[in-house]
Amino acid sequence: MQRSTLLSGALLAVVAGLLCLVGEALGLNTQHVALVGGALGGVVGLVQDRTPAMRATGFLIGLFVAWLGFAVRALYLPDSASGRAVAAVAVVAVCVAFTAGSADRIPLWTLLLGAAAMVAVYEETYTADSPAFLAQSPTAATGVLLAAGIGFLVTSLQRPRPAPAAETPAAEVPADDTREFASTEGDRA
Repeated sequence: MQRSTLLSGALLAVVAGLLCLVGEALGLNTQHVALVGGALGGVVGLVQDRTPAMRATGFLIGLFVAWLGFAVRALYLPDSASGRAVAAVAVVAVCVAFTAGSADRIPLWTLLLGAAAMVAVYEETYTADSPAFLAQSPTAATGVLLAAGIGFLVTSLQRPRPAPAAETPAAEVPADDTREFASTEGDRA
């Protein structure tokens, strides 16, 4: 195992623990989001796909899109499997639209992770008391954003590792190649 992997993992573990301890001491609601947010933010920081700014932007947009999905559910959709299905399809479709609209500069996986983070920390609370959406959802969103942001920062601060070199075979000339090769001796008769 590489030293940078151990360091990233250790930092994420410390962050998750501190978020639980400090969050409780400060009266913040971070205990139940520490691992989810920290881990997902860590993934966004660790995966070397696009720029860190584009990955973070995608995560934020995805989280916001999922929050809007909860708003649509609370205002317009029935609290049933069909209502949840419509909201899920809409959230994924909007995430795909953002990726397409950005000409793939914002990776789809970051949008989906952001949406998953919001759903993971808020779905149970929403199901228990959907009319309290406006009062409860900001707490869930800010808690997961705090944890994800810290997870993202501690993994992004690691020196980027170069991607492994792809093994490409040397260019081979096909057996039926009829090209003439230039010679240093000039043309031969």
